[in-house]
Amino acid sequence: MIDSIFGKLNKKEPTFAVVDMNGIRLKISITVATFEKLPSIGASVELKTYLHVREDILALYGFADDTERDVFLKLISVSGIGPRSGIAILSGATPQDFKKRIIAEDVKSLTVIPGIGPKTAKRIILELKEKFVDEDVDISNLIGGEQTSGEIKDVIQALLSLGYKRGQINEALKKVKDTDGLEGSVEELIKKALSKM
Repeated sequence: MIDSIFGKLNKKEPTFAVVDMNGIRLKISITVATFEKLPSIGASVELKTYLHVREDILALYGFADDTERDVFLKLISVSGIGPRSGIAILSGATPQDFKKRIIAEDVKSLTVIPGIGPKTAKRIILELKEKFVDEDVDISNLIGGEQTSGEIKDVIQALLSLGYKRGQINEALKKVKDTDGLEGSVEELIKKALSKM
């Protein structure tokens, strides 16, 4: 997968951006939120990306940050929601607002977003609520300084990718904090957390 694109911003519209990478210009579909964060034409820009491949389509989608891309990836995992719908939906709400609406099971406010009817809203809530609730578990009691915050997030990401649930990870990290403290490299913290699983 192409994780991100870095180059000079050649053109920008509310629905797409063109990024020049040493003479190769890529057209990338974007959300309105990402459009608003783009620099001026000619400036350097980096977009987090998702490459959608089908036998008749090769489309690149871009996001201002990992949070927006993460919500987008979860959204397109819902049956019946494709990348174009995902971009349209995220253009109607910030990732944070969208998550809040899902967690609150607010069907009415979801249907205000273009592309979401009542049935689709209910399906999105059903499939995504638990994932967003798990993500929103407050780990501020685990976190000390700015550096630790980044390290803890890296540890959580690594353990999630290994298939552990967010609740299990939080419990393990609380045990690590209570016994050893959250000191050490990301690798050491992962090993300590795994020993507490």
